[in-house]
Amino acid sequence: MAADLQAKYQKLAQEYSKLRAQNQVLKKAVVDEQASSTTIKDQLKMKDQSLRKVEQEMDSLTFRNQQLAKRVELLQEELSVCDTKGKKNKHKIGDSPSQHNHQHQSVINEDLQKKIEENERLHIQYAEADESHRLLENQLRERLDVLEKEAAQHQAIVEGLTQKYMETIERLQNDKARLEVKCQALEREAKDCRFRTEECQQQLKKFHIDLSSRLEQATSIIQEKVPFNDTENEDYNTLNVPPHNRRHQLKARDVAGQALVFIQDLVAALLNFHSYTEQRVQIFPIDSAIDAISPLNQKFSQYLHENAAYVRPLEEGMLQLFETITDETVTTLETTSKLKGLSDHFTSYTCFLQKILPYHLKSLEEECDSSLCTKALKAKNMEIYGDVKKISLVFEKLQNYINLLALPSTKPQALPPANYNAVFTQLAACLHGLQDVTKDLSKHYTQKAALEQELPTLTQKLKTTNECILSSLVSLTNVTGKIATFFSNNLDFFTALTGYRPRGGAGTMNPLHAECMLQYKKSAASYVQLLRKPRPESVPYEEALANQRVLLSSAESREGLALQVQQSQEKIAKLDQEKEHWMLEAQLAKIKLEKENQRVSDLESQLIGVISRQPSPVLQENLSIQPKTPEEEEVERNTRQPVRSESLIGILLSTTNSDEVPDEECREHLIKNHYMARVADLTSQLQVADSKAVHFYAECRALAKRLTLAEKSRESLTKGMKDANQNISHLQDELTTTKRSYEDQLSMMSDHLCSMNETLTKQREEIDTLKLVNKGNSKKNKTR
Repeated sequence: MAADLQAKYQKLAQEYSKLRAQNQVLKKAVVDEQASSTTIKDQLKMKDQSLRKVEQEMDSLTFRNQQLAKRVELLQEELSVCDTKGKKNKHKIGDSPSQHNHQHQSVINEDLQKKIEENERLHIQYAEADESHRLLENQLRERLDVLEKEAAQHQAIVEGLTQKYMETIERLQNDKARLEVKCQALEREAKDCRFRTEECQQQLKKFHIDLSSRLEQATSIIQEKVPFNDTENEDYNTLNVPPHNRRHQLKARDVAGQALVFIQDLVAALLNFHSYTEQRVQIFPIDSAIDAISPLNQKFSQYLHENAAYVRPLEEGMLQLFETITDETVTTLETTSKLKGLSDHFTSYTCFLQKILPYHLKSLEEECDSSLCTKALKAKNMEIYGDVKKISLVFEKLQNYINLLALPSTKPQALPPANYNAVFTQLAACLHGLQDVTKDLSKHYTQKAALEQELPTLTQKLKTTNECILSSLVSLTNVTGKIATFFSNNLDFFTALTGYRPRGGAGTMNPLHAECMLQYKKSAASYVQLLRKPRPESVPYEEALANQRVLLSSAESREGLALQVQQSQEKIAKLDQEKEHWMLEAQLAKIKLEKENQRVSDLESQLIGVISRQPSPVLQENLSIQPKTPEEEEVERNTRQPVRSESLIGILLSTTNSDEVPDEECREHLIKNHYMARVADLTSQLQVADSKAVHFYAECRALAKRLTLAEKSRESLTKGMKDANQNISHLQDELTTTKRSYEDQLSMMSDHLCSMNETLTKQREEIDTLKLVNKGNSKKNKTR
C-alpha cells in the first residue's frame, strides 16, 4: 500500500513539474504578446501623428485654394470691367493704350492659367492624400481590432491557464497532505500488522502442534479401525457423493440456455437458407412454372424439401440436453447422456449435407453452362462452388468433435480426460472457421446477386428469392459469429474440470456410477430431512402425574357413570313413550276440535235456515241489527243451559245432544287406525329403501365399468393430446418460419415497389421533358 502511495505521489510530482514548465512557456508567450502589443500601440501613435500632420496640410491647402478662388473671381471681375471700359474708349484712345491693355490682359491670363493649373494639381494631391489616408486609417483600424481580439483571447487563455494551474496546485497540495495522512495511517497499520503477524505465527505454531498430534491420533485410529479406504479404488470412489459446486451447476444451466437460443437461431437460418435455395433451383436457370427443370435440379429440390426433418432435430436435441441440466443433477461430460442424441442429430444433418453436396455442385455447373450466365457470373459461381465444399467440410469437422465429446457418456474409456481441453479448443477454432466460410459465402452471393440484377432477363421472382437468400445468409453469418464468440468466451468453463469430481480429484465418473451416486444423494437428503423433523412436544412430569390421578379417579367412577347412563337411557325410553302418548292425545284433541268446528258450522247453517223461514222482517232486523239489552243477554245465558225449549236455541241444543258419540270407542278406533297407518307407512318405506339399495348397487357397478372405460379413454386421449401438441409445435415452428419468410418477402416487395415507383416517376418526368422538347422543336420548325 505504501509503495502504491509513493508511486502515486511520484506521478503527481511529475505532472506538477510538467505543468510548471508549461506555465513558464505560457508566461513567456504572454510577455512576448504584451511587448508586441506595446510596439503596435507605439506604431499606432506614430501613424496618428502623421495623420494629424497630413490633416493640417490639407487644411492649409484648402485655405490657400479658397484664397486663390477669391483672387480669380476678383481678377475676372476686373477683367470684365476693363473689357467694358475698353469698348467705350476705343475710338477716343489711340493705338498705344490698346496695346497696353492687351499686354496687361495677356499677363493676367497667364497668371490665371498658372493659378488654375496649380489649383488642379493641389486638388489632385489632396484627393490622393485623402484616399491614401483613408485606406491607411482603415487598415490600421482593422489591424488594431484584430490585435485587440488576439490580445483579449491571449489574456483569457492566460487567465484560464493560471486559474487551472492554481486549481491543480491546490489539488496537488491537498493530495499531498492527504497522502501524507494516509502514509502515517499505513505506517500505523503496518506496525499493527507486524504485531498481528507475530501473534499469528505463535498461534500457527500452536495449531501446527495440535494438528500434528490429532493427525497422528487419526492415522492410528484409521489404521486400527477403518477396514478399507474407498478413495484409493476408483470404482468405489466414484460411488461416493462428490463435493457439490452449485456455482458450476448454475453456470452450466446458464450456458446451456444461451446455447439453446443460439441453436434455435441457427436452425431458423439453416431452414431459411435451404428453403430459399430450393425456391431458386425451381426458378433459375429454368422456371418450373414455364418449362420442366432438369432431373438433377428436380432431385436436388426434392432433397432440399426434406431439410426440416434433419435441421429441426438439432433444436429438439439441444432442448432435451438443456432440460437434463438442473440444480440437482451432475453436469459433466460423463453424465450428460443426452449429448449423444444431439451428436446423432448433428451426424444426420451432416449426412444430409453430404447427400445434397454433389447435387448442389452440379446445379452450379448447370447454371454456368446456361446461355444466360456471363463470365463474371461463372467466376462467382465457382467461388460459391468452393464455399459450399468448405461448409460441408467444416460441418464434418464439427460432427467429429461433437461425437468425441459424446463418447465419455457412453464409452468412458474412449476419451481420456486429459484430451478434453484439446477437443474443446479445436471445436472453438472450427466454429470460427464456420463463421469465416459463411462470411465468404454471403459476400460472394451478394456479388452474384448484384451481377444477376444487371441481366436483361431477370424476373421479379428471382430478384426476391436472391434477396431472401442473402437475408438468410446474413442471419447465418451473424448466428455463427455469435456461437463462435460465445464458445470462445466460455472456453475456460468448458475445459475446467472443477464441477463434480470424486474425492481425491482422481479418476473419472462412470454414467452408471453417477446414477447410483445420485440415488445415494437423494436418499441421504431424505434421511437428513427426516432427522430435521421437529420432535413432538413432551408432557411435563407434574402434568403427567395429575393426568394419572384424574384417570384413576375416572376409572373408579366408571361404574357410577355406567349406572347413570343406564338410568338416563331408561328415562329417555320412558320420555319417548310419553311423547308418543301425548302425540296420540294431541291427535285425538285435533280430531275433536275438527268435529266441534264442523258442528258449529252445521249449527250456523241451521240458524240461518230458521231465520229465513220467519215471516216478519222486523224480527230479522232485531236479530241481525239491533243491539242486545242486558235483559236479552240474561235470556241468552239461560237458553245456553241444556234445557229443551221451543225456541231456536233449544232446537239446536237438542240436535247436538242427539249426535254425540261415546269417547272410548272413538279413542280405540283412532288408536287402531293410527297404528295400522304407521305399519303401512313403515312397510312402504322398507320396500322403497330395498328398491333404492338395489338400484344404487346396479348404478355403482355401471359407474365402476364406466370409470374403467373412462380411464382407458383418458390414457388414449392423453397420448393423442401429446401427439397433437407435438404436431402443433411442429406446425407453429413451420408457421413462424413461413411468417418470417413471407415478412421478408413482403418487405423486399415493398422496397421493390418503392424503387419501381421511383423509376416510374423518373421515366414520367423524362417523358414530360422529352414532350416539352419535342413541342419546342416543332414550334421552331413551324416558325422557320
